[in-house]
Amino acid sequence: MQVSPIIILQVGTPPEEMLAVHDDVPVWFCHALQVPVGAVEVVRVFEGEPLQEPDPRRMAIITGSWAMVTERLPWSETMAAWIREAMRVHMPLFGVCYGHQLMAYALGGRVDYHPQGREAGNQQITLTPEAQHDPLLNTFPQTFTAHLTHMQTVVELPPGASALAYSSHDPHQIVRYGPNAVSTQFHPEFTPAISSALLQFRAEILRGEGRDLDAMLSEVRDAPEARNVLRFFIQQTCGHHSQDIFDQPSVLHY
Repeated sequence: MQVSPIIILQVGTPPEEMLAVHDDVPVWFCHALQVPVGAVEVVRVFEGEPLQEPDPRRMAIITGSWAMVTERLPWSETMAAWIREAMRVHMPLFGVCYGHQLMAYALGGRVDYHPQGREAGNQQITLTPEAQHDPLLNTFPQTFTAHLTHMQTVVELPPGASALAYSSHDPHQIVRYGPNAVSTQFHPEFTPAISSALLQFRAEILRGEGRDLDAMLSEVRDAPEARNVLRFFIQQTCGHHSQDIFDQPSVLHY
């Protein structure tokens, strides 16, 4: 049996009303990668599915979650130990939102609630000067839009990690931990429909925070550069296997 080079380590699932319309998180990632769901392996870590030993011949995407890293949930602490072992054997890792924060925490950084509160909707991402020389980002524009939704943040980077992008709200939008390990606070897998649905799901909360929901919804747009951060990472770390994945006929459409 052929083994997929990509593992999606799922650490959360959307609310039922979103799930019914937009499907589950692994489908979002497969849409972003434009591959069939069967082209990846999914492990529902947050429901107790066991993690395999890290394998440097494969790569793992650690998803976002509705949990908080500071809750120190048992499955999350198990994931943190797994991340440290994956780094030791040089397995490619890409973390998103919760996965971004969990990677930073696992490797010695500090995660907490953002002192300025929530970041949500479409936001501008700006690359740092260091990103101009980074093999993943050196062809990207200096600024691009991305979808965000988070309350917690990486408040202190792990030793040896580098911030490669920031927003006006958060200084750690893209972090590199090593040659094969990158994470993003933003969501490369989100579409405008998913981003809008999340804003509408939290409409009462956002209005309670004094935000203009209509303005936020009007600013939602596609974020192809954010999506390409993930796609390019897979192409660079999976080598010829990535072409096998991206060349598969897909029935998924935006």
